[in-house]
Amino acid sequence: MSYIGRFAPSPSGPLHFGSLVAALGSYFQAKSQQGQWLVRIEDLDPPREMAGASELILNTLEAYQLHWDGEVVYQSQRHGLYQQQIEQWLQQGQAYYCQCTRKAIKASGGFYLGTCRNEKLAGNEPYAIRLKMTHPVYHFDDQKHGQLAIPKALADEDFIIKRRDGLFAYNLAVVLDDIDQDVTEVVRGADLIEPTGRQISLYQMLGHQPVSYLHLPLALDEHGNKLSKQNHAPAIDNNNPKPALIEAMRFLGFEMSSDICQASLAEIIAWGVSNWQIKQLPNSTEITPRFSNRPC
Repeated sequence: MSYIGRFAPSPSGPLHFGSLVAALGSYFQAKSQQGQWLVRIEDLDPPREMAGASELILNTLEAYQLHWDGEVVYQSQRHGLYQQQIEQWLQQGQAYYCQCTRKAIKASGGFYLGTCRNEKLAGNEPYAIRLKMTHPVYHFDDQKHGQLAIPKALADEDFIIKRRDGLFAYNLAVVLDDIDQDVTEVVRGADLIEPTGRQISLYQMLGHQPVSYLHLPLALDEHGNKLSKQNHAPAIDNNNPKPALIEAMRFLGFEMSSDICQASLAEIIAWGVSNWQIKQLPNSTEITPRFSNRPC
């Protein structure tokens, strides 16, 4: 099977250094294997989205010479696919309505204990929908880090596939989309290690072979927090992309010589594809970038 990878940002703001690392890692992994690199905009949560962010993200990828294959897919246009699967599970008794609030779950220890599993609630109230966990995953193999464990309480939990506000859950949408797009490997940040167990469970419940996974180091700020839009990580520069590109490639373990630094963006990206190796990645799953200001 030919390699198909993807980069799937949410349009909650412009791309920052951490998202550039994820984009580059997934791009280099795909292109080093002569594979396809898809882009999917995960616009599942309108209240958290920023107007114009989707277009800005695509413009940034182009500015950094990260050219995708095929058409960009938007999750907001795929609700029918998600709802169809949920209806099938509801009819089969594999999914059920749940009225438990976050406050109640927190009071019971922080994990949902199956309170509504056998209540047979009707769907005429604004209830969440949960999936009965029949294939818990307690560990999985990562291409860089080997076997990674998932906490048992998390693995055993009947998790939400549609929220009480009517929005579809990330875990469900991402797996259905990856199956539909024939994705063979997911390369992303280490902050998504724990959801990987639930996603592998979904593959098994859907009767599909799970993809392989490679989790990249997570970029932290000077306070030890994840670089993210929520934590006000600054946007990378579309007008002068080379400094951020060089630093992100160093973050991913590349040794960047002065000759490479002085090349064009397209040449730097092509060099990265030719020299990419998983073993070059740092062993740590969390790193605070040390921007060197070294000249390129």
